[in-house]
Amino acid sequence: MTEITESISKPKNIGSWLVRLMLVGVAMAGIAQAAPGNRKFSNELYNKTHSSDASAASQNELVDVIIQFSSAPGQRHLNKVKGFGGKLNKQFNSVKGGHFTLPVKVVEQLANDPDVAYVSPNRTLRLMSKDKSLQAVGADVSFNNGWTGSGVTVAVIDSGISSHPDLNDANGVSRVIYNESFVAGESAADLYGHGTHVAGIIAGTGYSSRFNSSGNAVRGIAPNVNLVNLKALDKNGSGTDATIIAAIERAIALKNQYNIKVINLSLGRDIFESYTLDPLDQAVEAAYRAGITVVVAAGNYGHDNSASNNGYGTITVPGNDPYVITVGAVATFNSATTLDDLVDTYSSKGPTLADHIVKPDIVAPGNQIISLMDSGSTLAAKYPGNGVSAIGVSGQPYFVLSGTSMAAPMVSGAAALMVQKSPGISPDTIKARLMKTASKTFGAGYYWTDPTTNAQRYNQMDIFTVGAGYLNIPAALANGDIASASAASPFAKIASDGTVVITSEANANADSIVWGQSVVWGQSVVWGQSIVWGQSIVWGQNVLVNGSSIVWGQSVVWGQSVVWGQNNPLWSQSVDVDLTSDSSAMTVDGDGDDAILETYGDSIPQ
Repeated sequence: MTEITESISKPKNIGSWLVRLMLVGVAMAGIAQAAPGNRKFSNELYNKTHSSDASAASQNELVDVIIQFSSAPGQRHLNKVKGFGGKLNKQFNSVKGGHFTLPVKVVEQLANDPDVAYVSPNRTLRLMSKDKSLQAVGADVSFNNGWTGSGVTVAVIDSGISSHPDLNDANGVSRVIYNESFVAGESAADLYGHGTHVAGIIAGTGYSSRFNSSGNAVRGIAPNVNLVNLKALDKNGSGTDATIIAAIERAIALKNQYNIKVINLSLGRDIFESYTLDPLDQAVEAAYRAGITVVVAAGNYGHDNSASNNGYGTITVPGNDPYVITVGAVATFNSATTLDDLVDTYSSKGPTLADHIVKPDIVAPGNQIISLMDSGSTLAAKYPGNGVSAIGVSGQPYFVLSGTSMAAPMVSGAAALMVQKSPGISPDTIKARLMKTASKTFGAGYYWTDPTTNAQRYNQMDIFTVGAGYLNIPAALANGDIASASAASPFAKIASDGTVVITSEANANADSIVWGQSVVWGQSVVWGQSIVWGQSIVWGQNVLVNGSSIVWGQSVVWGQSVVWGQNNPLWSQSVDVDLTSDSSAMTVDGDGDDAILETYGDSIPQ
């Protein structure tokens, strides 16, 4: 993906790049090493210099790159890059490197330097884009019990936040307490319209809908929370690794000053290498280590079957990082009960490419979500039919969007409530409590009609689709368990018999895994030195078992009695990219059809 631009009117066909991404044996920066020969620069840069049609002129092409060094760079490192004809655009702390521009022909020479850890393009990202959502996750109950996010700050890294009465306090003063734009030539206002919508899901008061005769105010999960607006996406919804990393670093720097406890990232791009090498993953891990809970949209690729994997393996960066909370999307069908709710077909599924991390971690409402509108934004102009009026208020203060972009801020708001109740709570404990208490009432799955092929397909409610279950805010607030170890998401491993085991070890041999006894939750095992995510774990002993098609425990079977064997390309640790596609773009939710995303027959469970 080379830009964060959304293609809102039509679900993006990721077939060509996804097939290439999952080709067995193709060179990639895998879990244990970078590329064949321990190459320390990405496949995209390699292809630019070694393709058969690479010309002398193209070798002099200037490219924007993220250079990661083996230690925090000093002047000696910067001078070394300058000696290769490079220019420093922005130095980072979280990834031990910076954003540089340099001739593509010197990349390989530079990467061979022992001080250089990895070189990758400055990739672009996309945004990942109630109603009865509040009732579905219990936010109405938590609100009535006094949990509103008061005193807590959430940093929203998105397309900006525009002024809106629903983001003011009782005295009419804005709760957006800091604004900064990392987009050249644009203010921190939301010219695109996505960030304001996300902010409303987290922090809207419902002020503009207070005259609603139905009594259903369009309120956010944590209506008293403060917001820090870090704009990293432009008026078209586009941004890059460098702008996102810069925004994350600003959130870390402002953490103590503004009590920033949560970062919301409703955006993503494709996976090009292991999370251990990806600079954006390194940035979110820096925020996690600083004590900030990072919540990320899973992506909107779940309905893509071009690789014949039924949407599995489509989680985007940085949702592929084990230390963040990755959120999938659920359709509530505008009912308060969760019994009829279904995971949306577009919600991206795990395991992650390259590392095979179990994702998403949790799911939350994300379909047809009503939240705040910036009437002058790009989205408002492009989709005027998505506007929603409020009784007694002039204009249309609200807007409807769909996507995992909308599900992520539900969880960010919940995290803020947990911090309000327990101010010293750690990101690991927040993640562990959310996952342990998530509702596990999903059935086996449902059939839906794929509009691209008119074929009936099956959406399985398994570990790689629903994670630990459905966000349950009252249960999370009531839980008192403490995670004394990392709550990093585990790894899925394919055994020689075709079954899948879940383990804490990235390099574990699936044929010889012995389930550990070290636990955090006592008899209800979750995290410890030896992670046990089978049997009684966060999913519970009898959870997600419905008939014979879903089996959890030491082996995992999913699909309609389908066991994926070792030959399935999903299990490759190699990644390649179709450079003719926009697969490097950072976008809203990873595919950018937030405005009119449909659930394609999801209303017919079977």
